[in-house]
Amino acid sequence: MSYLLYVAYFGAAVVIFLWLRDARIFFLTGLAGYRKAAYHGVLYGALGTFGLLCAIAGDTFELLGLGIILAALYLQSRTVKEKVWTGTESTLARVTGSVGRHALTKK
Repeated sequence: MSYLLYVAYFGAAVVIFLWLRDARIFFLTGLAGYRKAAYHGVLYGALGTFGLLCAIAGDTFELLGLGIILAALYLQSRTVKEKVWTGTESTLARVTGSVGRHALTKK
């Protein structure tokens, strides 16, 4: 077991966390871009988990698993979403997916 396994754990956790954050923003705002991101996040979370399982399987598949997790993160970032933050929010508000009243008004 090398240090890359810890990187794989962290990467898979980030994929799942970003999916849950997109789902929370969708439930708060009802925006279509975040709905699509939440739906696709299920598949990307499964892909990230599969990558983690490949990395755990042994030294032979460790780099393959990291590549799969990296692909899941890349695919997850390509989803087009609406702008829900004004730029004055704190980092904690963005990380947790807290959106203000301005995002609730649909245009």
